[in-house]
Amino acid sequence: MTRIELKPPYLLYLGDVPDDHHAKTGHGIAYWRRDRCAGQMRLPGCPVDTGLPELDVAGAIDAGVGTAVVGVASVGGVLLDSWIPALAALAEAGIDIAAGTHARLRDNARLREAAAKSGARLIDVREPPPGIEVGTGIKRPGKRVLMVGSDCAVGKKYSALALHRELAARGVKADFRATGQTGIMIAGEGIPVDAVVSDFVAGAAELLSPANDADHWDVIEGQGSLLHPGYAAVSLGLLHGSQPDAIVICHRAGLEYIDTDDVMVEIPPLDEVAETALRLVQVTNPRCVWAGISLDTSAMPDEQRRGYLADLAGKYGLPCVDPVATGMADIADFLLESVK
Repeated sequence: MTRIELKPPYLLYLGDVPDDHHAKTGHGIAYWRRDRCAGQMRLPGCPVDTGLPELDVAGAIDAGVGTAVVGVASVGGVLLDSWIPALAALAEAGIDIAAGTHARLRDNARLREAAAKSGARLIDVREPPPGIEVGTGIKRPGKRVLMVGSDCAVGKKYSALALHRELAARGVKADFRATGQTGIMIAGEGIPVDAVVSDFVAGAAELLSPANDADHWDVIEGQGSLLHPGYAAVSLGLLHGSQPDAIVICHRAGLEYIDTDDVMVEIPPLDEVAETALRLVQVTNPRCVWAGISLDTSAMPDEQRRGYLADLAGKYGLPCVDPVATGMADIADFLLESVK
């Protein structure tokens, strides 16, 4: 697996990201590793706010920042020119720079020069480990649950982390398996499956969730969506390679269409999303079951949320939760009681 070690405390660099959707790395780290965060840095006019103290380069030095984390998931995974001056200044000050972009920090001459002067590290997180093989489909012991999204950025990472936290609190043997750059920064290890050559994505998922004890759970972060015209391939490879014993459908309340500027794809009812995933996972695990629905209901007031979740639970006969607002206890109960 890809393993990284980021020096705390962190500075979350948000640059000029236009909205929360493209700042999911920053928000994810601010939520799950807030105790390791010293502040944030934004360019003028950036509307995204993690609620952390605002720091400039001098403030970051005074705060003892060890790593500046690029908290932006840009379209195409590029490093924008507007980010480089601030990142270079941080590197010149001896602060490590970490990014999960497809574009490599070390390929930028200005950043390389700045880091060389101070000895700062340029940490490219979105690099899969060498030697990944083609998936075999061979069944392996241990239990696995995979988060499956109706779209990108609908809470797959939050759901997996919250479910892992719930299982661990109960003393269940479990590991969170990160499949994207933000999850890897949070967990310190994983495989960025969207950076793996497509023929080897299923093999990467097998490597990520190896054979284990019969009562051990791998809680696997999902990626993309089987419905997305751009990112379905990585979702399918992860589904086959994970061989999940259970899937959790992740969705954002009120979302009706896939978030793409080019093609309008309507999201079908969630039972159809689950049926599609279950039909495809039968290639490697015909016993896989649907364990519930994890929903982002952050736009709803508490009273509306309770009714919404209860209505869906009644409709589908399965646990329906919000990983942040309600936690994942009901889905953990289902897994431990129903998946043998």
